[in-house]
Amino acid sequence: MSKLFSPIRLGPLELANRIAIAPMCQYSADRGYATDWHMIHLGHLALSGAGLLIIEATAVTEEGRITYADLGLWSDEHAAALEPVVNAMRKHAPIKIAIQLAHAGRKASSEVPWHGGANLPVDHTDGWQTVAPSALPHAEGETVPLALDAAGLQRVKDGFVAAARRADALGLDAIELHGAHGYLLHQFLSPLSNRRDDQYGGSLQNRMRFPLEVFQAVREAVSPEMVVGMRISASDWVDGGWDLEQSLVLAQELERLGCQFIHVSSGGVSPHQKIPVGPGYQIEFAARIKANTPMPTIGVGLITEAKQAETIVQTGQADLVALARAMLYDPRWPWHAAAELGATVSAPPQYWRSQPHEHKHLFGDTRLGQR
Repeated sequence: MSKLFSPIRLGPLELANRIAIAPMCQYSADRGYATDWHMIHLGHLALSGAGLLIIEATAVTEEGRITYADLGLWSDEHAAALEPVVNAMRKHAPIKIAIQLAHAGRKASSEVPWHGGANLPVDHTDGWQTVAPSALPHAEGETVPLALDAAGLQRVKDGFVAAARRADALGLDAIELHGAHGYLLHQFLSPLSNRRDDQYGGSLQNRMRFPLEVFQAVREAVSPEMVVGMRISASDWVDGGWDLEQSLVLAQELERLGCQFIHVSSGGVSPHQKIPVGPGYQIEFAARIKANTPMPTIGVGLITEAKQAETIVQTGQADLVALARAMLYDPRWPWHAAAELGATVSAPPQYWRSQPHEHKHLFGDTRLGQR
């Protein structure tokens, strides 16, 4: 039996298998509103057979977007634009749907990747003033963010709470708070980006304070049925930065507040990072965190092969695996993995005729008739 294709629970939510589609920014929104691209892209992935689909980083405030083309959920109108996409996925696929709520902090006001991805200055047509824990730019020569004062911190927290309530009202299954990749919550955690001298800076407990306050506020704002977790960068890959030992403390604090899963990535807070990229290069972080917390742990990072994913969950390095670019390249990756591992996977009946002859039970108990 394949463990990759065995069910797992995240709090009250049962997933059919242990494959998650990681959130992937599409930079295809119009003023934060979902477009036809989201209908096509997310609808396509919803038919993949994965257990969980996490909608891309979705800004909780307008200035929290990475780029001017990011998806947003900072108003009811943004929720209304996303609703048809969610409803279409619900109608045609059993996949569970999460959304990643995010604020980019000092990494906001950027160009889209296919136009270079550079920082856009405040006076640029598509740029704006960024905010952060401290008035430190992400890289030399980039926009200096405004350090968030008490009112600014409250406004950001309120943005997360309001967006979470909209996600709940949309009937989504889970919320993932984005505490990774150098965005705002990660910026508070890392001593490289947080140089505050108040209760939100300095010691580890102080640097964790705002992300934990945001998590607690979101958890308390949504229904008990809504699963809430967090994605973190387990290491900055920079000497003197955020690291695994601090991540272990954060994971324990999150679990104490009712966190129902932790998604373990790394990097993103500094251009000086030195990441030894290779297959499964982040899995050891997930394994250490899983060994130190009862929370379900999601491992991610160049997981591309079925046997590789199976080994990760079989050996207990992570409870689930998340795929991003590999899923874009092969949106039927779970089908092909199930075929290789001798498992079954969900597929829409319109596609049952595609089942290979040598894998007669790939899609379960399928019965077709035709005159």
